[in-house]
Amino acid sequence: MKKLKVGIIGSGNIGTDLMMKIHRSDVLEMSVMIGIDKESEGLKKARMHGHHVIENGMDGFLEKSELADILFDATSAKAHVFHCEALKKMNKKLIDLTPAAIGPFIVPSVNLKENLNEAVVNMITCGGQATIPIVHAISQVAQVEYAEIIATISSKSAGPGTRANIDEFTQTTARALEQVGGAKKGKAIILLNPAEPPLIMRDTIHCLLQSDSFDVEEITTSVNKMAEKVSEYVPGYRLKTEPIFDGKQITVLLEVKGLGDFLPVYAGNLDIMTASAVKVGEEIAKSQFEHYV
Repeated sequence: MKKLKVGIIGSGNIGTDLMMKIHRSDVLEMSVMIGIDKESEGLKKARMHGHHVIENGMDGFLEKSELADILFDATSAKAHVFHCEALKKMNKKLIDLTPAAIGPFIVPSVNLKENLNEAVVNMITCGGQATIPIVHAISQVAQVEYAEIIATISSKSAGPGTRANIDEFTQTTARALEQVGGAKKGKAIILLNPAEPPLIMRDTIHCLLQSDSFDVEEITTSVNKMAEKVSEYVPGYRLKTEPIFDGKQITVLLEVKGLGDFLPVYAGNLDIMTASAVKVGEEIAKSQFEHYV
């Protein structure tokens, strides 16, 4: 089967897990890993798998840009601004896994098709990828006045990049709850759980509806269908219970268990980002193949 060449910017945990998932893709071909630390685990593994390795970051890739048609940016919000500017005139597709929010927000189960032609798309945050589909599912059948999400992740799964971007996480997720999820007002909270052994990602979603006159069965069906849709590309995604109704408020509890490709299974927060990004890359590739048929 025909494949599109892809590169990963950032050889840390997320970049390395992403690489392992791309190896399973029928339409993406891992071509180049771009980093700045030649001793990083990601660059070592990329060499071991026979991929091109660039050790001097974006400057090195610009000299060999033919190595990739799609680039995944797994660095930081600040670095992504530089990468985006450097790649602006190179006709490359850029899938941003940082909370930089330069391109349109994208959640594969919600708004993938309408953003396939964008040069840069933003994967929002792990909390956003987990909870926005549920808010969207509810907003499809009832007006959501306020959506609040609490993303609880293992402290061990929050690396330097995550900790450095906490403010961007809350701001970007809140905005995406409104723009993609359909809530009139959104709020996001992240908790780093120090428990040992580490716990998998757990999310709580509270939605306050405009009216207490709504169809319980219709909302429950919409939420369950959406959870099933997300689990097609994030196998460890599941609802903990049926939606809980209390007057105008609906509460949904869910959890995300990782596949353990490179990261531990408790790091579902990172797994949902890499799995969702691969899904976006695959659909972009399929779209381009169809365009040239």
